[in-house]
Amino acid sequence: MKNAAVIFFVFAVAAFGCSKKNVPAAEIYGFDYYPTTQNKFVVYDIDSVIYTEIPKDTVSYRYRVKEKVADSFSDNEGKPAIRMERYIKKFDAAKPYDSIAWTIKEVWMVTANQKSIQVLEGNVRFTKLIFPVQEKAMWNGNVSNTLGDASYTYDYIDRQETIGDKSLENVLLVKQKEFRTLISYESASEKYAKGIGLVYREITNILSNNIVPGTPVENRIESGMIYKQTLVTYGYE
Repeated sequence: MKNAAVIFFVFAVAAFGCSKKNVPAAEIYGFDYYPTTQNKFVVYDIDSVIYTEIPKDTVSYRYRVKEKVADSFSDNEGKPAIRMERYIKKFDAAKPYDSIAWTIKEVWMVTANQKSIQVLEGNVRFTKLIFPVQEKAMWNGNVSNTLGDASYTYDYIDRQETIGDKSLENVLLVKQKEFRTLISYESASEKYAKGIGLVYREITNILSNNIVPGTPVENRIESGMIYKQTLVTYGYE
């Protein structure tokens, strides 16, 4: 019986090892939450609202952005990097988006390796994701910039969600900031989907000095902004 148990144990370990080897590294580590294949593109609707006190006004901005993985190159430190081109279409109530040409807006740089995804947005580098992707894992999203520590965390992973009009099987949520007082509310979060990358982004920074018991700041905004970026479509070109 003892020999039989040993044989079974060895067989089980071998079988587990073989099955594990057949699992792609992308699935084990979560690399497919941010594909960097050349010519991949993602299109987003942008909805932004700005609140001002002087003069008291609320202004809404709508436009569409396309982010495209253009090519690979070496950065100024000789490390592999990815060029991400960002295009824009401004909303026009008299025209459908499909009839408006894309205009180049800016170029961002992406650094992708087995440890993390870093994106240089303008001149500020943010650590967007870390690997392996694990629920409740935490990291400093500002570790490569001078903005001060920012505690990012995977709030959930591999969740089925509908973003825009797209039903997505595997979505994760990165909580980047959440801070509330009686007069202010700040939050930032991003959602990523396997095979696509970023599918949703929301940033809120609002203020109200007029305190009303039982009424959250969101319902008495005096100044600030709310920004939402939502997936429209994706593919390769």
